[in-house]
Amino acid sequence: MLKSINLKDKKVLLRVDYNVPIQDGQVVDDYRIKKTLPTLRYCLDHGASITIISHLGRPKGVDENLSLSPVCDKLSELLQKEIIFSEDCISDKAFVTSSSLKKGQIHMLENLRFHSGELTNDKDFSRMLSFHGDVYINDAFGTAHRSHASNVGVVDFFDEHCMGLLMEREIKYLIDEIKNPINPFIVVMGGAKVKGKIELIENFLNISDKLLIGGALSFPFLKVKGVDINSPLLNNEDIECAKKILSIAESINKEIILPTDFVTSTTLEDIDNIDIKLNKDINPSLGCFDIGPETTMHFSQILSTAETILWNGPLGVCENPYFGTGTQQICRIIEELTNNGVISILGGGDTASAARKFSQSEKFTHISTGGGASLELLSGIYLPAIKKLENNDK
Repeated sequence: MLKSINLKDKKVLLRVDYNVPIQDGQVVDDYRIKKTLPTLRYCLDHGASITIISHLGRPKGVDENLSLSPVCDKLSELLQKEIIFSEDCISDKAFVTSSSLKKGQIHMLENLRFHSGELTNDKDFSRMLSFHGDVYINDAFGTAHRSHASNVGVVDFFDEHCMGLLMEREIKYLIDEIKNPINPFIVVMGGAKVKGKIELIENFLNISDKLLIGGALSFPFLKVKGVDINSPLLNNEDIECAKKILSIAESINKEIILPTDFVTSTTLEDIDNIDIKLNKDINPSLGCFDIGPETTMHFSQILSTAETILWNGPLGVCENPYFGTGTQQICRIIEELTNNGVISILGGGDTASAARKFSQSEKFTHISTGGGASLELLSGIYLPAIKKLENNDK
């Protein structure tokens, strides 16, 4: 744990996930940056200097449009502190800067993925990154499901290494609170692609008291149950997965609760023909773009009985104001329940975006900063970066 390491006069190499959206040279969503501030402040308060490493996007070599320089500016603004920026992560100049940092100074390196060795977990690249510090701290939960040089390979070159405070918090809520939840434990799932979430759904079938499924994720289940639903997101593979999951649910006497009505139209753009349809009235000419009011009320009633809630995935096309009401209402009820003492855990990038759009995100118990990482962890898969920190076998 971070709090067990003596950081006084140490040079910390801190891996963060600052893969944030940038437009016109400005950071437009600083949520992930803000969530690392407690770790940064802890290190500074305990006498360390810090060199920060991160990736941004998926560059093919050096790409000025994917420079971390705007992120450095945003972090400097949030901390109200000057940050030194190096234009390469393994240049001689960058190494000299890291080695000469004084207590309390922060140094940020350029995008790790400008070097191919990051993605291939190259040993030489990992070793060079290690030259930047005495202590390695990983606070980049969003990349913890990848085996890259900066979060797996580099650990071999440090005697002292640990998770940051954000990573510790992610594990607390996505592992500990889920394994031993305060019951009733109710799970709400949305989004799409059953195949990509089959392990997750099976896991929740076993540990939840109620499992609610909405959004496009519900389509294959409804298709199996005879609803005449049609969508480009619906395919035979997902339908077969849904059959399997429904069979498992029946075998363990667990009900999967699905939408009973939808907000429909012919297309997303056809706002003149928006209507509300019960499942029995749905036909292949209609697109189902949001859960309907009956479903929203039913889901809300079930959620009101919970002591622990996990929500993963929006329940409609919530970026469109005409089809965001269901997600908004479920978001609001979870926020209200959290205010009354219910534990609320939100996982997945789209869920986090919806929460920040429709509510005050700090009102929830925990919103994960990881998309794929949170899905894998919730599915019961232990992530490579976490495993490496806990079981470093040099």
